[in-house]
Amino acid sequence: MRYFIRLSYHGSAFFGWQRQKDDITVQQTLEDIFTKVLRQNIEIIGCGRTDTGVHADNYFAHFDCDTPVPSTILMRINRYLPNEIALYDIFPVDDTFHARFDAKRRTYKYFVHFNKNPFLEDRSWWLENKQPDIVLMNQAASLLLQYADFTSFEKKGSNNKHSLCDMYHAAWEASDGGMVFTITANRFLRNMVRRIVGCLIQIGIRQMEISTMVHSLETKTPLNVKIAAPAHGLHLWDVVYEFPTLK
Repeated sequence: MRYFIRLSYHGSAFFGWQRQKDDITVQQTLEDIFTKVLRQNIEIIGCGRTDTGVHADNYFAHFDCDTPVPSTILMRINRYLPNEIALYDIFPVDDTFHARFDAKRRTYKYFVHFNKNPFLEDRSWWLENKQPDIVLMNQAASLLLQYADFTSFEKKGSNNKHSLCDMYHAAWEASDGGMVFTITANRFLRNMVRRIVGCLIQIGIRQMEISTMVHSLETKTPLNVKIAAPAHGLHLWDVVYEFPTLK
């Protein structure tokens, strides 16, 4: 039987989602505990990879199990999990339904604050001595929706089969003491969101012209993003599926 998991995690404690040889990751932590509780080898497939330090507020994954999971599984797994990971739901799906390939839309949020705040230190980017022009940034962000090929924002050496993404939303909003960038697409390239954030911040503080970003997108050439948006400001916010009826 195949089961979906809905969870969240605080990424600062992990070296990303994907299992690695020598580092603690979210996938490894979950697989080890599920294997222990269910007493069989459990492989967990996530809806996507997140880099070291990136958070997930609403994440989905799936696993296959030889026997029906007990009704107490959620409570038992949460008891063993570290405080940085919380499971909210475990439910059966069709055996062919896939957490990664059947996701229709993914939404990320990137949080920025302007004043030093120890309570935001590991989940928002402190833009020290910078006050970006949010109107200018939203002008640039709206132009992203006109493109499908995001080679310009792809990390070098990513080895993706293609760089096409269907983007549905990209906009900044003012928040209490900062700003929030929300972006939704069917898929994202490695480091794409953080590179877009860095680009838009550069535009907002007038270190890059909008025309420079547009030229890069038009010519499908790498964009020279000089401001690196740190991982801890990025949150995988939501993943949308069309769940089929169980057979």
